[in-house]
Amino acid sequence: MVECRDGSYYTGYTIDLDKRMTKHKEGKGSKYVNSKGFKELVYFESYEDKVTAMKREYVLKKSPRYHKKELVREFSFTNLR
Repeated sequence: MVECRDGSYYTGYTIDLDKRMTKHKEGKGSKYVNSKGFKELVYFESYEDKVTAMKREYVLKKSPRYHKKELVREFSFTNLR
């Protein structure tokens, strides 16, 4: 999940996270992030296959903002340890 400069979140899937982040930073990742401005990667999950990843992406995209913010907060806290 990417946070954009306007504070919104963008959720997507990729098979190469580093490559996708480079694309977002260059303004070539997605129309949404390009229009809102890339700020930072704030959350990610890993899955063994594309189908499972796409199902999770769908759930996250439909989740309310407060749920996304909680995931980001917990993810940030976990990675500080």
